[in-house]
Amino acid sequence: MSVDYKELYQQKLVQTAEEAVSIIEPGEGLVYPLGAGEPSTLHKALMEYDKFDNNRLYTMLTMNPVIDIEPEKLQQLSFFLSGVDRKPFNSGKTELIPCNFSQIPNILHDREPEPVIIAMVSPMDEEGNFSLGVGTSYVGPQIQHAKKIILEVSDKMPRTFGIMNEIHISQVDAIFESNADLPELPETELTEEDIKIGKYIAEYVNDNDTIQVGIGGMPNAVMNELVNNKGLGLHSEMYTSKAQYLTEEGTLTNENKQNFVGKSIATFAYGPRKMYDFMNNNTDIMMVPSDISNGIKYIAENDNFVSINSAVQVDLIGQANSEKVGSRYFSSTGGQADFAKGVTLSEGGRGFIALKSTAKKGTISTIVPVLDEGAVVTTNKNDIDMVVTEYGVAELKNKTIRERVKALIAIAHPDFRDELTEKAKEMNYI
Repeated sequence: MSVDYKELYQQKLVQTAEEAVSIIEPGEGLVYPLGAGEPSTLHKALMEYDKFDNNRLYTMLTMNPVIDIEPEKLQQLSFFLSGVDRKPFNSGKTELIPCNFSQIPNILHDREPEPVIIAMVSPMDEEGNFSLGVGTSYVGPQIQHAKKIILEVSDKMPRTFGIMNEIHISQVDAIFESNADLPELPETELTEEDIKIGKYIAEYVNDNDTIQVGIGGMPNAVMNELVNNKGLGLHSEMYTSKAQYLTEEGTLTNENKQNFVGKSIATFAYGPRKMYDFMNNNTDIMMVPSDISNGIKYIAENDNFVSINSAVQVDLIGQANSEKVGSRYFSSTGGQADFAKGVTLSEGGRGFIALKSTAKKGTISTIVPVLDEGAVVTTNKNDIDMVVTEYGVAELKNKTIRERVKALIAIAHPDFRDELTEKAKEMNYI
């Protein structure tokens, strides 16, 4: 390592997290990487910081507690709610910015032309670079515009490669070494419904397809079913343990893609420790900004693109709500709408919205005549392709309203099909 880089590192190294965050000034906008890339130790210091005044903190899928402070001092804004900030948002303590994942780099730059980036990174390499590891997302594009950069260095953060995924020591204002562990996502226990849905979707995935999958039981079930496929590619927002599994099994090779050939594409990662270790110094994985991972142009360039996402409910004309349960926000749009639109432009593209046929222990149908009052449309009726429950696949693309209604009722839970049929007749759909 260059002596100059070592000396520069020592000049910017501080001994406490409190000292690192002390350079934050009133009026500055603070930006964290998504999810597991958040600076957990520095966040604890910020929870005790007493000099906030007209500051803003941007997060997405946060894994750290909401700071108990007046919004006039620190406005806390999310691009996608998690289990941590869901209740605070619904009680008015934080705010949510509606968006598609692909738009966030531009939204952030418009709102904060000179942000303060606070990120957890891997240790510095021989060239003086730190890797954003699991959290490139919307942070990478802000590096060149940053007013200040405060880093929490952890040897637990994997060194990854990609686009706008590095921060050079010359760009950094303060460094704190924590060697903190990353949050881990345990393996999801699959239900019988998950497994059935996974099998249905897997039947539509062919050798050499490029896939995008989300988080949770149903996506994991699909990936399990794909292990015997050949030559698959990955172009997704999230890198998961199942992507690791399919790579190690020789299924996921990325050799048949039309862009980023030979590389698995993602913008963030969240999983078990073994997955982070697999990602470390792995040149076959590219971590890229979300306007690339979720950019419609990049999705559409790949032929035979298969997108797999989930929803809370789908109405009889094919509008999918993936964000609200009743009148309360549960998450946000994320990348679902990006991929729904992208696959419509991919030659041979297929898009799936998966959901179990009932909720609340079987008492309500998730296939509904109309979305709940106050619900939002995440994937609109013009971009919907296929909807899947444990009862089958409803192919909606290019179909009339009448054809859609019949297809969706056929995959609803049998206990609700008669009621849905009567409602459809009342609405003059059938």
